[in-house]
Amino acid sequence: MKRTAIYPGTFDPITLGHKDLVQRACRLFDRVVLGVAESPSKTPYFNLEQRVEMAREVLKELPQVEVCGFNGLLVEFAQQQEAQAILRGLRAVSDFEYEFQLASMNRKLAPTLESLFLTPAEEYAYVSSSLVREIAALGGDISYFVDPMVEQALKNKREQG
Repeated sequence: MKRTAIYPGTFDPITLGHKDLVQRACRLFDRVVLGVAESPSKTPYFNLEQRVEMAREVLKELPQVEVCGFNGLLVEFAQQQEAQAILRGLRAVSDFEYEFQLASMNRKLAPTLESLFLTPAEEYAYVSSSLVREIAALGGDISYFVDPMVEQALKNKREQG
């Protein structure tokens, strides 16, 4: 049986911090599924199809990674993917309380599904998709935080208004 982890998020857009966590998860699991959540309540900057395509492009050199869009309950998606674990990133202590609450709720909904937390490499500890979008919207340099293809997508979006 393949050991499978789900790494869920909106990935709006995917950053090099996300990629770092996926690469490290690949050392721990046979299969890593990046679950791109539709999350309409968050009003994503990019639509689901665009976010999935960007993630596939950024992670294309990692053969054990699959990128799938989903909506609905994360635990149901994880069960459909036959995952044993949900992977989440913790950038700062402030992330812990929210992530702990989610992990506890997920454990109640799916007791056999484990939650695992990884911290990003130091150079990505402060990077978030929302900060990247804000810097890009103001014309700042985001090349340190995202793949060149994502940088171009954000630039195109800004130019379109």
